[in-house]
Amino acid sequence: MISVELSRRFKKIVREARREEEVSATLRQIVEGFGKPHVHSGLAIRKLGKHLYECRTGLAWRLIFEAHKGVLTFDFAGDHNEVQSYLRGQR
Repeated sequence: MISVELSRRFKKIVREARREEEVSATLRQIVEGFGKPHVHSGLAIRKLGKHLYECRTGLAWRLIFEAHKGVLTFDFAGDHNEVQSYLRGQR
């Protein structure tokens, strides 16, 4: 069983963007499909680094998360440019 953790930053971004339903549906799909490589492509999961991944909720919005044994920690959400800025700040 995989558990999901949401950072304060992530919750705030999602709430302010009023995308709670969209993100909630995506999170359910991620929990069901993570770790199953053939399902990853359908969920638009992409590996960005050693433990860092992104998935899309739609064409314009992405969720950034870290995956560690049994836990997915979602820390950021945004469009392409916002995600690029976030990732530059992580390095």
